[in-house]
Amino acid sequence: MVFADADLGVGPTASAVLSANEGLLARAAEAAGFSGKSRAVLDLVAPAGLDLDRLIVVGLGKAEALGDLGETDWMMLGGAVMGALGSSKAVEIVMETSEGALAPELSAAFAMGAKLRAYVFDRYKTKSDDDDKSGAEAKKLTLAVADTKAAKKAWAQADAVSDGTVLARDLVNEPANVLTTVEFAKRAEALEKLGVEVEVLDEKAMKKLKMGALLGVAQGSETPPRLVVMRWNGGKKDADPVAFVGKGVVFDTGGISIKPAGGMEEMKGDMGGAAAVTGLMHALAARKAKVNAVGVIGLVENMPDGKAQRPGDIVTAMSGATIEIINTDAEGRLVLADALWYTQERFKPAFMINLATLTGAILIALGHQHAGVFSNNDELVERLAEAGKATEEKVWRLPLGKEYDKLIDTPNADMKNTGGRTAGSITAAQFLQRFVNDVPWVHIDVAGMAMSSAKTEISKGWASGFGVRLLDRLVRDHYEG
Repeated sequence: MVFADADLGVGPTASAVLSANEGLLARAAEAAGFSGKSRAVLDLVAPAGLDLDRLIVVGLGKAEALGDLGETDWMMLGGAVMGALGSSKAVEIVMETSEGALAPELSAAFAMGAKLRAYVFDRYKTKSDDDDKSGAEAKKLTLAVADTKAAKKAWAQADAVSDGTVLARDLVNEPANVLTTVEFAKRAEALEKLGVEVEVLDEKAMKKLKMGALLGVAQGSETPPRLVVMRWNGGKKDADPVAFVGKGVVFDTGGISIKPAGGMEEMKGDMGGAAAVTGLMHALAARKAKVNAVGVIGLVENMPDGKAQRPGDIVTAMSGATIEIINTDAEGRLVLADALWYTQERFKPAFMINLATLTGAILIALGHQHAGVFSNNDELVERLAEAGKATEEKVWRLPLGKEYDKLIDTPNADMKNTGGRTAGSITAAQFLQRFVNDVPWVHIDVAGMAMSSAKTEISKGWASGFGVRLLDRLVRDHYEG
């Protein structure tokens, strides 16, 4: 991504093109049925009278609404433009509308959208796909802006967040035979180059901490469990950290309660919560966020080995609570139980937010348009919802309550790990709430968002990187200073 001064002659200005070629554009628009609708594209190849190979016109919607377009709108427009570029190797874009030059922050948002749209995960393909028209082949994107210095400053922040999103996507896309728990931990350790302090707890350390819930999930796999702690200390020395906890089941067969074969390959993405936390920590460190933040991810593999835990087993969590295993496929909440307890005990955070591809039930409730959220703190969840609207990573709050909590009671232990088919996402959240005490807390169920989610202008692949932009915006708007 290159930013150049608009007055250096990088491409004709939008007003010059419109005024000099009004007739040509009008005829082309009529022939193509182009009305200027937001994100609609009109592509002219070798336009007459212009020394250009291509002229791409992107609709911004009604003229009177131009001033209402925010950063997310321009990010989506950037994605739409990148999608229209095809195999172009070098592209010049003048960041100007009919109302004048674009603000630096909006130009940076446009560039971020273009970068995220260009993402493809093809590292294991030995042959290129000649039919790929995604725009990923554009090697150089030059944006002509009115204030280069300000645009580059804004881009440094946006680029850090986009890199965190790309990291989360890469982690979710990796096959489980490559991204084992050990390999995931190594990739988290790579954040040390950005100034993140990374600590990796092995099975021995977790046994010492009596993390029986997490270890119970891991005991059926040859791949050893890991708990990774990432710390970014960018705030005041004595300020309580904000904490993010992620479920990292690098592959989930369901264990003894094995899943159906159809679609099981997608369970390589059952670590989408841990991926988002890792990507977020990258973003915060890369943009030098003025906050103290902790990221904790529990990494396991859930396999149906002869040593695997069984339905009917009772395990003891780090908190001392006992859990009857009803279904070994309800494993993510067991991992999070110990990770959440460890986080609130050790770090005494200002709040905790956990992310997990936790339940299929959330897909039935919300589809691929919203992540489900559950919370014990109204202010925190309201701020998160605001961040969701600002970033288009939307969330929808669902209830918690004593009536639901009773569904995970059992006469055999302090609780059971599933409340049955009804209210499945809610009873999973009720389970987690038993391990947070009075810490302000939000649980985000990203099962419909982290992988195989709805396609947008900035996300056309299988893994979306959901959660990185959402949580970065939450921190940026409310917890830095």
